[in-house]
Amino acid sequence: MNILLDTCAFLWIIKGDTTHLSKKTLDSLLDPENSVFLSVISIWEIMVKNGLGKLPLPTPVYPYLLHQREIHKISSLSVEERDLEFLPKLGEFHRDPFDRILICQSLARQMKIATNDQHIMKYPVSVLQ
Repeated sequence: MNILLDTCAFLWIIKGDTTHLSKKTLDSLLDPENSVFLSVISIWEIMVKNGLGKLPLPTPVYPYLLHQREIHKISSLSVEERDLEFLPKLGEFHRDPFDRILICQSLARQMKIATNDQHIMKYPVSVLQ
């Protein structure tokens, strides 16, 4: 199974605070049969929030995030044009532009999203919870 982490799930993992993730999600993330991905959109979101002072992280933030992704064996997921196909079809359940792209990536690539975001769950995505 291919799993796309939402931004919060990634942050919980790298901070060692997995209490927000279900046992099923944790087991799936640790299963070597599954591939776990972090979208570059999440890296962008984290860097924006860090730059605004809303998300304190070790500096320099960019190498820190890449290092955390690597040590947790999380692959990078780029944004491709095909990922945007679903964007005009999304309802207005969630207005966060970062999460809307993650939803589109999940739909376009048929990936499960590891999230506990109730707004994301309103979309026709496969959620790992």
